[in-house]
Amino acid sequence: MSTAMNFSSKTFTPRPPDKGAFPLDHFGECSAFKERFMECLRHSGYESAACRQRAMAYLECRMDR
Repeated sequence: MSTAMNFSSKTFTPRPPDKGAFPLDHFGECSAFKERFMECLRHSGYESAACRQRAMAYLECRMDR
């Protein structure tokens, strides 16, 4: 019983990922893909399902570079 009380008293505080854990697009190599995706989101009322193909293309560009 005391073990359960110890776990409930601790709180989790989120923190950002370590530097370098998420690759940034420093050279703007994927900015054209990002702009097409953002344009699609604006036209679809920010419904991400409507822009799934463009999102996949943008993420594929990010992973390749």
